[in-house]
Amino acid sequence: MNPSTHADNAAHDIAAHLHPFTNLATHPQVGPLVIRRGDGIFVEDDQGRRYMEAMSGLWCASLGFSNERLAKAGSEALRSLPYYHTFNHRSNEAAIALAEKLLTLAPVPMSKVFFANSGSEANDSAVKLVWYYHNAIGKPDKKKIIARRNAYHGVTVAAASLSGLVPNHRDFDLPIARILHVDCPHHYRYAEAGESEEAFATRLADALEKRILEEGPETVGAFIAEPVMGAGGVLVPPATYFEKVQAVLAKYEVLLIADEVICGFCRTGEMFGSTTFGLRPDILTAAKALSSGYVPISAVMVSEKVHAAVAANSGKIGTFGHGFTYSGHPVACAIALETLQVYEDENILAHVKTLAPRFQQGLQRYAARPHVGEVRGVGLIGAIELAADPARRTPFDPAQKAGARVAELALEQGLIVRAMGDAVAFCPPLVISAAQIDEMFERFDRALVGFEASMA
Repeated sequence: MNPSTHADNAAHDIAAHLHPFTNLATHPQVGPLVIRRGDGIFVEDDQGRRYMEAMSGLWCASLGFSNERLAKAGSEALRSLPYYHTFNHRSNEAAIALAEKLLTLAPVPMSKVFFANSGSEANDSAVKLVWYYHNAIGKPDKKKIIARRNAYHGVTVAAASLSGLVPNHRDFDLPIARILHVDCPHHYRYAEAGESEEAFATRLADALEKRILEEGPETVGAFIAEPVMGAGGVLVPPATYFEKVQAVLAKYEVLLIADEVICGFCRTGEMFGSTTFGLRPDILTAAKALSSGYVPISAVMVSEKVHAAVAANSGKIGTFGHGFTYSGHPVACAIALETLQVYEDENILAHVKTLAPRFQQGLQRYAARPHVGEVRGVGLIGAIELAADPARRTPFDPAQKAGARVAELALEQGLIVRAMGDAVAFCPPLVISAAQIDEMFERFDRALVGFEASMA
């Protein structure tokens, strides 16, 4: 089949395709950026233009866009066992091996792994597990789950409710009942004048405890948190935050769900963000870099405390009535298993640790620019927060779409970044080289110079 022209692609896309997270009213005028192929950390559109992908797609293509080992693993799996399910005591060798491997990598001891197809499904499953668990242990009122404003946990009904972002709720009639939100731990934006990170963390932990007491500890079942809040703007927790929050959770027997969908698998400089920031979760969700984004797959790891209660309750009922047609899909599991093996064989974690200082220093060079309010990050993830007046921490008028404008200018320089409000995020493939990090910032610098000129 001959490749279509961009005009053909755009016309058919506009006619037939309903895009996620897109202004559907303006899409017919804006049109799609149609990506045709990828190699390494680069992708190419249907007009032959190449872009350095500084967001790994959607935080996920950790091994870049042309890893032959993953392609081979998928091809072999398709020829061997293209599909089978894991309902009613069925299994397959790839699912078994992947579950075992994940338990060896977990940041804290975990007992079992449940497979789904996306981070949204994983977090939705975590919600159901929290409810099922508390029914199993005779605490049917302990069902409320606390999330945080600006958090992102997915788009299914329950996961979108956990997300603390207005567009995920507005006109979808969300959040659902029993989902609560507490303060966002963004020191730059929400700290009081002169308040240190430690003092800010104490205030947020105290506010969390107050909320639990107001709701009634007997009604609060879990707290969910991303180690680094990704789509909320790459928000790195303030010093001592998770230490203090976990003390509150332990005091009131509230389960901790660690959403590692973005942070998992080397991104923060450790295998999991939970290790980087000292989280001790009862339930852990992972996706994205689990397969380097090559196929849809996610995982939910549960502690033995949770598993034992869930297993016993399923015995009373006769089944654990949850799962997906593609849970433990043999092809997805084979590719994920090979992804984890590549991380090990190519020592990706050490590579990230080596390059993280260069990446973070590259970001920090923008801290003194005239429209940069804050620079933040850890490992190979970071963001630059734009500000109309950095000295006063004054954001741009949303109508100016400052972040989106910088992202557009970056695209003109052959660089894909992501704007989330006034924050511009970077999350390059973990296989990026030192020279490519330098090139990435050179391209971004040209975009930022263009933005600054437009603001002069």
